[in-house]
Amino acid sequence: MKQGFPLAAAGQRIGLLGGSFDPAHEGHVRITDEALKSFGLDRVWWLVTPGNPLKARGPAPLADRIAYAREIMDDPRVTVTGIEAHLGTRLTVETIAALQTIYPRVRFVWLMGSDNLVQFDKWDRWQEIAARVPLGVLARPGSRLAARRSKAAQILARFRLPEAEAQRLGSADAPAWVMVNMPMSNASSTAIRAARRGRNAAREG
Repeated sequence: MKQGFPLAAAGQRIGLLGGSFDPAHEGHVRITDEALKSFGLDRVWWLVTPGNPLKARGPAPLADRIAYAREIMDDPRVTVTGIEAHLGTRLTVETIAALQTIYPRVRFVWLMGSDNLVQFDKWDRWQEIAARVPLGVLARPGSRLAARRSKAAQILARFRLPEAEAQRLGSADAPAWVMVNMPMSNASSTAIRAARRGRNAAREG
């Protein structure tokens, strides 16, 4: 395996959690822990993206975000990787397609918070994503109802698994998805960055 590419064994069920992680926080950790517990996964990869096409502001340097993410996520089942920079992909659908080519015998599951399901229909080639990999949706505060009523949820309704069968998701063939309700931290990268800016301003003052 090339440098920068995580190791994976044939047949493993690996959840993919993509994002800018700018910075990673306790909410990411809780989503990951719940995904490992709920969806029958063997491992989770954090895909720290070079940049998010839906966000106007550029993130902190990739190496810094990866290093910080590794500090707060110390579960041996979780790999923090900047693999998209090695692949040269910018869109989620391109990343998934590339990973399926490189790891043809691995079963990938795309993980997202319910707030992302609300806007999932705005993602490039989102229906292809749903056709390629099962989707594990983790309910986050304030977006549970909106996620259930979202355009993507309605279009994919016939492929939804009951929450009681969430453990089957890691072995399910796409399209398939399930949403798991969970108590969730309200921590957000935006709030953390704002707090950091405030502390830095106070020091400089």
